[in-house]
Amino acid sequence: MLPGLDVSEAWIRFKQQGDLAAREALVLNYSYLVSITAGRIVANPPPNLEREDLLSAGIIGLIKAVDQFDPSRNVKFETYAISLIRGAILETLRDQDWAPRSVRDKLKQLERTMLSLEGKLGRPATDDEIARELGISTDEYHQLLSHTARAAVMSLEDVVLGGEGVEAGVTLADTVADAASDVHKQVEQKERIRLLSEAIDRLPPRERLVIALYYYEGLTFREIGDVLSISESRAYQLHHQATVRLRAYLEDQAALFEVPETPETAN
Repeated sequence: MLPGLDVSEAWIRFKQQGDLAAREALVLNYSYLVSITAGRIVANPPPNLEREDLLSAGIIGLIKAVDQFDPSRNVKFETYAISLIRGAILETLRDQDWAPRSVRDKLKQLERTMLSLEGKLGRPATDDEIARELGISTDEYHQLLSHTARAAVMSLEDVVLGGEGVEAGVTLADTVADAASDVHKQVEQKERIRLLSEAIDRLPPRERLVIALYYYEGLTFREIGDVLSISESRAYQLHHQATVRLRAYLEDQAALFEVPETPETAN
């Protein structure tokens, strides 16, 4: 912060007076969120990317968050910023297109298998059941989860917004907390929340807990592992498994999450 200037004063000076020094002070004050978020998304960057590349993308997301944030809304800045930082980092990873087609095919097969088994069993399938359906051992299934997790780098933004949120500047914080004046938008956002809530409720208890600890409590995978008495890598696998299930659950509702056509895009 600038000497003698606290965070609330910096927001006032930037948002009401356009003070660029206050803007820079805010970015520096919250820069710690970038390294934390980058570490949570991918502990080991793919070979063609340096960690600095991901941090640079995260800084761009943070600057965008500072510029777009409305302090009058009932949302913590940290919550809003992490969503945009995560989105910017994920977009950088996607742009590299470093996941082989074979891995993406395995992800789709995994989604279909989970959904098919749940339809037959009337409940989420266990690891052993999924592995048996895939014709592999449980250990091989866990290795598959670890392998595809790095390729997927999915977050709840991807699951709920169908990958369009980053480009549109939309985050889960917007979806949950925005008091939109447009009635249609309010209804659509409430429907998003309802569908996501129902999908999360369908998850097995342990995966549901991982989602809650990661997204709502802000714990790292190592901390989640400590809570559940499992390894950090197993916590990461459970998160990936949960997001695969959620995407499969919501696939039939994909049209709801598409960016609506506007007069400009229609022409």
